[in-house]
Amino acid sequence: MNDGSQPSAAFLPIAEPAQMRRAALRLIRLDGRAFAAMIFLNALAAGAGLVGPWLLGRIIDQVKAGAEVSTVDRLALAILLFGLAQLLLARYASYVGHRFGERTLARVREQYTERALALPASVIERAGTGDLTTRGTTDVAAVGATLRDSGPDVLIAGVQALFILGTVFTLDPLLGACGVLGLLGIWFAVRWYLHRALPAYLAEGAANSALAEQLAATTAGARTVEALGLQQRRIEACQEAVERCRRARTRTLFLRSVLFPLVDVSYVIPVAGVLLVGGVLHEHGGMSLGAVIASALYLRQLSQPLDVILQRVEQLQSSGASFARVEGLGLAPQTRPAASPLMPRDDRLDVSNACYAYDGADDVLRDVDLTVRPGERLAIVGPSGAGKTTLGRLLAGIDTPRTGSVTVGGVPVAGLDLDQLRQRIVLVTQEHHVFLGTIRDNVQIAAPSAADAELCAALTAVGADWIDDLPDGLDTELGQGGYRPDGAQAQQLALARVVLADPHTLILDEATALLDPGTARHTERALAAVLSGRTVVAIAHRLQTAHDADRVAVMQDGRITELGSHDDLVTADGAYAALWRSWHGEPPAATSR
Repeated sequence: MNDGSQPSAAFLPIAEPAQMRRAALRLIRLDGRAFAAMIFLNALAAGAGLVGPWLLGRIIDQVKAGAEVSTVDRLALAILLFGLAQLLLARYASYVGHRFGERTLARVREQYTERALALPASVIERAGTGDLTTRGTTDVAAVGATLRDSGPDVLIAGVQALFILGTVFTLDPLLGACGVLGLLGIWFAVRWYLHRALPAYLAEGAANSALAEQLAATTAGARTVEALGLQQRRIEACQEAVERCRRARTRTLFLRSVLFPLVDVSYVIPVAGVLLVGGVLHEHGGMSLGAVIASALYLRQLSQPLDVILQRVEQLQSSGASFARVEGLGLAPQTRPAASPLMPRDDRLDVSNACYAYDGADDVLRDVDLTVRPGERLAIVGPSGAGKTTLGRLLAGIDTPRTGSVTVGGVPVAGLDLDQLRQRIVLVTQEHHVFLGTIRDNVQIAAPSAADAELCAALTAVGADWIDDLPDGLDTELGQGGYRPDGAQAQQLALARVVLADPHTLILDEATALLDPGTARHTERALAAVLSGRTVVAIAHRLQTAHDADRVAVMQDGRITELGSHDDLVTADGAYAALWRSWHGEPPAATSR
């Protein structure tokens, strides 16, 4: 059970624009051929699309000059052929782009999973599950939609827009200048939007994470909420989070409601300008009627790719914010120091003058000195908030002391390679997780090569006899649509994994809290028998655990105030003796005056 000294959640970092650009370029380089092919095919498709308006202008000029019908037919057939070529090239370019997007999305997902699994447990606990889950689901999905749909569409539209403007300038530089000047309204509107959009979408993502955190906390603690009558308080907290989401969403909707009307008006201006200027030029013989019509058609055609770009701007901004959050996971603080090249000489744990504080607050551990001998069973007891859980985390290498040291065999625990650390020390708390899959899958995580006989022995050791009553035994599916173990059964599955992992040192932080007292004591003794010769550190609220231990460490206000065997501490008549009498309902010992 948490001893009250844990910090509150803090959100994970967000990548800066420069870091996002480097990450995007890295992803492009990993599939550079497909990206180059996509650009080349889009360029060919855009080029084929430019031929139609030019040929239409030629038809107008030919008809005006009195050309025969066969000439018009040939030009019309050419328009049809180039239109078909544009369709086929654009179709194949889209296919290549989608394949590029799916492969890149797979890399993003794999990288996110690797980064999440590599995060120190302390960082995950500080961040909270809501932020981490939102980044791995909603944000990754938004990035995937951009890679699969928006990205290729915007790339195609961008190439088309550049080709169209270039063609208008080729027909007549003055008409090209009129078209560009007419588009300045779009440039100002988009600039106004982009300046405000990214912060607004980041705020929306943060609000969504906060809401997910509130809902997850309320759902996980539903029984506690009901037992303590906290329903109204939790409803109000969730409503506040929903309101923050609504305000953030309304802000992004406002930005779009300003952008799109301005853009729609701006489309008409360049076409009207070209027709007016082109008409004057044609009137004075400076340009053919076909060229004027072709230029106007090109600029009218320009609205289609610009529409695609602007309609996708929202998704690009939203996914850009999501990509910043996904990439930000790689910037999360890596609290573990570099792995030590030294190997522990034995399994002795030494805590020397250790102090620890969460996020710059006051120390929750103060000058702790403790030695845990190999094979010893040590119980750590004390009131809530005394620092028991924090000391257990230091012993397990999850956190590093602010001052002092925590070593195993003379090597800093936090400096061990993670694989090596988990072979030596395993921390088990009352928090547990049941994975989707069978009971075999859940238990075999700790030892993938373990045979069924070993799995059954581990389950028996922790008192999980209920599995024998299930029709499919180890093959029973757990989770939605299958068997749903209660809290105590899930805790037994977690303890069975520990038995299979067979660490040199086991730290139990209220690991049997969800079991009834009799079952808990039986499980702890069974674990001690199975892990005979191993070191067991039990952080306990049930003092029967302390009674069975070789030594007991009593903590108060972040310090170890008493250390010795159960009998010695009871005889000393100090804080432990008072706890023991209180546990058994005995009156306090009489004090001499």
